[in-house]
Amino acid sequence: MKNNTDPTQQPIGIFDSGVGGLSVLRAICDLLPDEAVVYVADQAHIPYGPRQQSQIRDFSFGITDFLLAQGARLIVVACNTASAAALHDLRARYPNVPFVGMEPALKPAASVTKAGRVGVLATPTTFSGDLYHTLVDRFGKGITIFQNTCPGLVEAIEHGEVGSPGTRAILTEALVPMLDGGVDTIVLGCTHYPFVIPLIQEITGPEVVTIDPAPAIARQTQRLLEERGWLNCDKQKNELQFFTSGDEKTLEVLLPRLLGKSSCCQNAIKISGLTWQGHQLVATCARQGTNQV
Repeated sequence: MKNNTDPTQQPIGIFDSGVGGLSVLRAICDLLPDEAVVYVADQAHIPYGPRQQSQIRDFSFGITDFLLAQGARLIVVACNTASAAALHDLRARYPNVPFVGMEPALKPAASVTKAGRVGVLATPTTFSGDLYHTLVDRFGKGITIFQNTCPGLVEAIEHGEVGSPGTRAILTEALVPMLDGGVDTIVLGCTHYPFVIPLIQEITGPEVVTIDPAPAIARQTQRLLEERGWLNCDKQKNELQFFTSGDEKTLEVLLPRLLGKSSCCQNAIKISGLTWQGHQLVATCARQGTNQV
């Protein structure tokens, strides 16, 4: 990865508890194809959803320290759970680092829904966080909100089961009561969930709108880079560096399945392992270097 004092040549850092943030990476690569990216998947600790907020904050601090050591000039917290638990503290602890966080898309849902009934799929930590309740207070007036934590869905997607009968059963159990309640809009409050949008739409039918937050996160990333004059405009195919605290081979297998034909696949890609040493992440040797996912 580039180590350059010119911020336009420094990478964007992205992290998630696992592969869910790849949905955000995909949108960022499509919008900003010249940018180098360092992606951290903390798969040793997945899922984040059931964990204590203090523990998630510690993970987020450790990952941020690692990304900054890799030269990241902007960090995308591509995890709703980590954003709910740690985004405020990250901005306080690293005041000179621009962060882009995730939040359930209740604002656009409120403008889209015609029935005034919205379903939100998210983790327990996201639902219990102050950020979510603030959004409900601001944009949920006059709207009936249905919530479901979709137990097991993150783990299924981590195993690449984006269309399996088990995954369909999880989504059916979550969505059918919402449909029976008259929802016409579904908010995806976890970055893993966009990978099962086709399955969601099979269950809900075309009349129900599903909101993927990833394109809006990509636009916000672009805006912050433009404001600072940090956009990379040299038109080179820049490197994507993936790190995982889990199994590197598993991530290697999942990348083509989840990224598909995204422009991410046009860049040079490397996958490396990470180990936690206390509250610090340490990289191991690169497992693979390739020009294509």
